[in-house]
Amino acid sequence: MEYIYGALLLHKLEQPVNEENLKKVILATGVTVDESKVKALVASLEGVDIGAELKNASVAVSSTAVGAEKAEDKEEKKEEKKEEKKEESAAGLASLFG
Repeated sequence: MEYIYGALLLHKLEQPVNEENLKKVILATGVTVDESKVKALVASLEGVDIGAELKNASVAVSSTAVGAEKAEDKEEKKEEKKEEKKEESAAGLASLFG
């Protein structure tokens, strides 16, 4: 994960995301660099517009959050209806015993 964070940091600082720069970022954290991870990440990011992908990711997260809020609202409404039914049925039983 630290390799991805390093690539994001380089992107944020408008530096090229290449093996040399990524190695420097990882070394600055005090962690031993895994050459294969660096090469794999740089190769997988080749030709990728990181800025555009980040925008798409934030839109997806926002829409997921909205969907989760709607689901929570539905659950709350269901619980309220259940509670109302329990109260009504309890009131009905009380009238039997007068």
